[in-house]
Amino acid sequence: MSARSAAPALSPAGTRVFQQLVRSGDASRTALARDTGLTPGAITRAVRPLLEAGLLLETGDRASTDGALGRPATMVTVQAGAHQVIGVKVTADELFGVVSDLRCRVLDEATVPVGDHGPEAIIDLIVGLVDRLRTGRPEVGSIGLAVSGDVDAATGHVGYSPFLGWRDVPLGAEVARRTGLATTVENDVRALLTGERWYGVGRGISSLALVTVGTGIGCALLVNGQVVHGGFGVAGEVGHVLVDPEGPLCHCGNRGCVEAIAGSAGILERMGQAGFEGLGIGDVAELARSGQPDAVRVLAEAGRAVGTGIATIANLVGAEHIVITGEAIGSSPSDAHADEQDYDVMDPHVRSAFEQRAFGSAARAAIELRPLRFVDWARGAAACAVEDFVTHYGRS
Repeated sequence: MSARSAAPALSPAGTRVFQQLVRSGDASRTALARDTGLTPGAITRAVRPLLEAGLLLETGDRASTDGALGRPATMVTVQAGAHQVIGVKVTADELFGVVSDLRCRVLDEATVPVGDHGPEAIIDLIVGLVDRLRTGRPEVGSIGLAVSGDVDAATGHVGYSPFLGWRDVPLGAEVARRTGLATTVENDVRALLTGERWYGVGRGISSLALVTVGTGIGCALLVNGQVVHGGFGVAGEVGHVLVDPEGPLCHCGNRGCVEAIAGSAGILERMGQAGFEGLGIGDVAELARSGQPDAVRVLAEAGRAVGTGIATIANLVGAEHIVITGEAIGSSPSDAHADEQDYDVMDPHVRSAFEQRAFGSAARAAIELRPLRFVDWARGAAACAVEDFVTHYGRS
């Protein structure tokens, strides 16, 4: 039985207070009332069951941070380690797993190579990785899984994952059954965005777009403070925005999609056509920095395609902030610093195309290109499990 199902149910006010504290770490009751819009009495009633469950702690009197005179404020603090989660990012090559606390601080991490892409084989690997990471950690109470493709987060069902070759896999139900832990499954890019919403650049803003540039081009959207899933789990398909009707053929059957031009497979294919075989994305970036004309051209085309795609997103949803990341921007499964400057070659082309294509005030969106480790994807999966626990705490 999961910790969630054994807990007393929270009121909607209790859930709001719990969410606020998980994001902020600690706050006075006065600050909680201000930030949630609840009355002091409602705050007291909301906090009490969480204190009794050991998820919150009153830390005694401290100097007031609210600028008010009088008695110092009593601070309420999240006992972040009281409930721990395991986040797993599933790829075609490896599973990346982390243990995190309620503040999504990574406490441990591990990787497992993937050979067989069959659902049964990968579920076996997930269960083994979870068992390994939860050993000696009785506080682990839930799991988050991040998988590329069409994922129904409400049911934990993977409808289609092209890189794994999966169709109609009840991933969440199977992992929950075999581990006995509440299991949340989310599309990997939306999981990454969830982590940003709770603990990263998305905190305090209502509109954010996160674009990943790698083998495919992924996009997840935060609109009015909520992660957008869209009808049938499809929203923000920036990878299939048309850039050039005469451009390279995309796997979707159309020509000139952002993904066909800026995805790592498309970049490497065009470099191969220019006579450069067996390269990685980092190699192409190095060639471009050295002035090699084909590499300069291919990465400039890729950057302009990405800039056009994100301008389309900005025009549609008015994103305040756009984060572009992924393996073609500069990332490494194991080293936080490897290839972290690959993005510098594409950056000016992304920004110039965005400025040309964004309409009116949409061009005011802040654009951030940054590297990413695969462990960050796993942390995003953990954030989904934290969100599910905090939102549904005490409900069966």
